[in-house]
Amino acid sequence: MLRKKTEGIASTSRLASVLADVTGGAIDRRTFLRRSGLAVGGLTAAAGLKAGMVGRAEAAETSSGDAAEMRKSVCTHCSVGCTVMAEVTNGVWIGQEPGWDSPFNLGSHCAKGAAVREHAHGERRLKYPMKLVDGQWTRVSWDEAINEVGDKLLEIRESSGPDSVYWLGSAKHSNEQAYLFRKFAAFWGSNNVDHQARICHSTTVSGVANTWGYGAMTNSYNDIHNSRCIFLIGGNPAEAHPVSLMHLLKAKEENNADLIVCDPRFTRTAAHATEYVRFRPGADVAMVWGLLWHIFENGWEDREFIRQRVWGMDHIRAEVAKWTPDEVEKVTGVPESQMKRVARKLATNKPGTVIWCMGGTQHTNGNNNTRAYCVLQLALGNMGTAGGGTNIFRGHDNVQGATDLGVLCHTLPGYYGLSAGAWKHWSRVWDVDYEYLKGRFASEELMGESGIPVSRWFDGVLEAKDNMDQPDNVRAMVFWGHAPNSQTRLPDMKKAMEKLDLLVVVDPYPTFSAVMQDRTDGVYLLPAATQFETSGSVTASNRSLQWREKVVEPLFESLPDHTIMYKFAGKFGFADDMFKNIAVENDEPLVEDITREFNRGMWTIGYTGQSPERLKKHMANQHTFDRTTLLANGGPCDGDYYGLPWPSWGTPEMNHPGTPILYDTSKPVAEGGLTFRARFGVKAPDEWGGENLLAEGSYSEGSELEDGYPEFTYGMLKKLGWDVDLTGDERTAIETIGGDAPDKVNWKTDLSGGIQRVAIAHGAAPFGNAKARCVVWTFPDPVPLHREPLYTPRRDLLPKYATYSDRRMYRLPIRYASIQETDYSKDYPMILTSGRLVEYEGGGDETRSNPWLAELQQHMFVEVNPRDANNIGIRDGEMVWVEGAEKARVKVMAMVTERVGEGVAFMPFHFAGWYQGEDRRHKYPKGADPYVIGEASNTAQTYGYDSVTNMQETKVTLCKIEKV
Repeated sequence: MLRKKTEGIASTSRLASVLADVTGGAIDRRTFLRRSGLAVGGLTAAAGLKAGMVGRAEAAETSSGDAAEMRKSVCTHCSVGCTVMAEVTNGVWIGQEPGWDSPFNLGSHCAKGAAVREHAHGERRLKYPMKLVDGQWTRVSWDEAINEVGDKLLEIRESSGPDSVYWLGSAKHSNEQAYLFRKFAAFWGSNNVDHQARICHSTTVSGVANTWGYGAMTNSYNDIHNSRCIFLIGGNPAEAHPVSLMHLLKAKEENNADLIVCDPRFTRTAAHATEYVRFRPGADVAMVWGLLWHIFENGWEDREFIRQRVWGMDHIRAEVAKWTPDEVEKVTGVPESQMKRVARKLATNKPGTVIWCMGGTQHTNGNNNTRAYCVLQLALGNMGTAGGGTNIFRGHDNVQGATDLGVLCHTLPGYYGLSAGAWKHWSRVWDVDYEYLKGRFASEELMGESGIPVSRWFDGVLEAKDNMDQPDNVRAMVFWGHAPNSQTRLPDMKKAMEKLDLLVVVDPYPTFSAVMQDRTDGVYLLPAATQFETSGSVTASNRSLQWREKVVEPLFESLPDHTIMYKFAGKFGFADDMFKNIAVENDEPLVEDITREFNRGMWTIGYTGQSPERLKKHMANQHTFDRTTLLANGGPCDGDYYGLPWPSWGTPEMNHPGTPILYDTSKPVAEGGLTFRARFGVKAPDEWGGENLLAEGSYSEGSELEDGYPEFTYGMLKKLGWDVDLTGDERTAIETIGGDAPDKVNWKTDLSGGIQRVAIAHGAAPFGNAKARCVVWTFPDPVPLHREPLYTPRRDLLPKYATYSDRRMYRLPIRYASIQETDYSKDYPMILTSGRLVEYEGGGDETRSNPWLAELQQHMFVEVNPRDANNIGIRDGEMVWVEGAEKARVKVMAMVTERVGEGVAFMPFHFAGWYQGEDRRHKYPKGADPYVIGEASNTAQTYGYDSVTNMQETKVTLCKIEKV
């Protein structure tokens, strides 16, 4: 959001000042752009052009006469999965254009995507390993860094146990690197491993997976073309996932689809809405139940769909009955007339899709929100159909894949969990003895227990040792591709960083970790290569896998992440076991071998059919796939769905086409159809009625089982007489795995793939055919409830909608009621929320170090409603203090705007480099400071975690604003 210049005079920008330091003299914006080879405004203008207005580059030869080679990669920012065409000459990346053949971006890029070449070639990158010595950054070799860091980590492991080292992975890793990272943590012997999904969509995964089986986007961006109503709550794709917006607008224009945007802030997405609903932050469940009140009241629900495929809707009806229009308006601020109008649009314009992002997830009751969204779609019968579903927009480029591959403290790859059976399965895949792996952990008990989530790693440092469920505190932290400013409670994180024995940052850029703490030693910065300097697969938000080609060799002294992992594994003594089935050359593991290894193990979610060869073939033939259905129409990939969206069942040789729409019974399973997963048994617990949980009269097209059925086991195949279809090798593999109880071997643990193959051959889904469930009896709130945020301004609502009691979770005590019982709203009268900007991504270290993007947004700011600004006595453009309810404060520029309602303030979370008013640019390694720095909004954010996943609460807390 460029700021309007006052009085028509452009003052020298902060970016110009930084560039003056870099170049040794003054430089203005026009000169900067001219010297950089880009006409003034060219990039910004190009980013806004429609596909077709920019011509495809035809040049095959450079001015020097050298042949230019085009290499195909995937943008490293959001999860849309836009193809990047890189033009390379003599090993140098000299130009780029969007992928015109890609079904996802169709020749379009947003500003970030159009600037990714600079991400790889960026001058602000960390160029070689460094360590902090007496407060000064000192260059070291890779061998020195691996040996010194490794020695210290081994010392900590020996004295305090493996859980005293925290391995923080990344949504920026490829699938192969993410899988290898979780495997690495397992061989180290700890479940203290996590990544960004914990703080963006963990409540989605838990809520959605516990409703119908899988915790992922059910349809796709492209399938939204079929929607006649789009209900978007807590998301802002125009800025967070800009290219996705063209898919929404296609439905809006061609289908006359209603675009209903529910958000406390009038966003750039809301500007496109046919209906904008402004509601109070943190009132999502009340909002959805208010809509269902009208739907049930008028009989607009899909009764037959509910009868056949849904369990527990009667329990929802009982809760919804309490949410009369008056109560809904009291809690949400939305009047009855608008609620009824929106409910009618949802009920009469089908198929309709529901979309959400972090506006819905980052709450203390985020799992309740995501389940409520799902229940809305179940009531309307909008699941398992083109144009319907829940289209959950993920953030980072591979946050879906890194989650699927298990970079999480509570599971192994493929969501297998941490039970002994799960560990034995992966021991078989890794070809190591289960007892050996168990011996790597501090205890068998800790091997089977969830670790500390990243949202609270610093509590693992600061909490009293005797108040934790592990032998000792966290003493070493490895930040591997993670920006600390994306997390709340930064003052507590700063204390923890300073208390650690060792802090290691592995990243192409130094990140805020390098400067937010005041250490003088014990910090290492290790330069990882970007994803353009390696190859591998990446999973888009719609579950499609794409293969990145290597564009250039790693620049400076950077190394690919999987090479760094191999070096550390060698230092720790487990490289031979960890890589026994993965070829390694010059310390770099072969990426394709890593893909094939996880293909052999991830039967649960169907990451088994996407061999490197199939994925590369899809990338080479993007032009053959339909832009809406994603189905290949002839050509080498005929019959496949683009990227083989998981589940792609069975072995690669089975050639399953992928599943474009989850739970769609109109197609055979062999052709991408599916039922709801039988994940929760065959009947509900007695306290919830003991009713049947299997589908009734609903089944996949062509199924020989014309009713509900449980998940498949070897014993079930035998009862059906289908075991005769197994090959001899498949039968032998199953019986070997099963030992004394082969009948119990199921579709998830059969390494031969025979059980899946035979079930699908008979038209059945390997995971069974059940009803979706509206009630999750294992959660704190089995029926989703509205609960007020910990820092609520609505004290009048607490008698009915108070938070949870304090408890223990993930090895640590966690606070709820003990915070909410204090009234902070008198001193902190404004609601504070946060979100994204189109120019930057994540913690912003990469994008704020990109000169093209840094030029577009140079100031950290807070949006304040004009009425509030006038009452406070501040004007647009003035510097203000924003102080959070835990007394930390940030110094930012005021943006006075009606985008936020009265009593609400908004800040973007992409900035860092300042800390509570102090400019920390001088603390970065020389030449590695971002062009644009500013306060981190999360410095002022407060305590608060979801009751199931420990997702942080960033969308609603309290603050006060004062003029500087």
